Amino acid sequence: MLHIMFVCLGNICRSPMAEFIMKDIVRRRGGTLSIASSATSREEEGCRVYPPAAAMLASHGIDCSAKRAAVFTTEDYARCDYILGMESRNVRALYRLTGGDPDAKIRRLLDYSENPRDISDPWYTRDFQTAYNDIVEGCEAFYAYLKKEGRL
Repeated sequence: MLHIMFVCLGNICRSPMAEFIMKDIVRRRGGTLSIASSATSREEEGCRVYPPAAAMLASHGIDCSAKRAAVFTTEDYARCDYILGMESRNVRALYRLTGGDPDAKIRRLLDYSENPRDISDPWYTRDFQTAYNDIVEGCEAFYAYLKKEGRL
């Protein structure tokens, strides 16, 4: 089974949104994946998903109420097949944490889309709808990539 880790700064907005959106896509379309999310920072460790992010997911029928922020570890690097940061800053932090990504597992989520780019942090922009749309775009593209590669 493939292990996928979505990563952002605090694991309370973008990466948990990606985790639960991807789980929903896999549930609806099929496949077997282990999907989780984590943070590059300890500042939100143990916290629930930020209420506007949780509300955005809930408005699409996705429940994330059991999620608590977790911190990315070297054990996560060893266990995961794909580690997907939400923005370039997350990728740089992951490189520092992993000693430079020796196994080439780290990319931005939207690198799989037709329009590679960072996903803006809605904690700062307050634009949870755009973040949600960008994350769906990335998850859909990543799912298509895995399907094309025969990895689902």
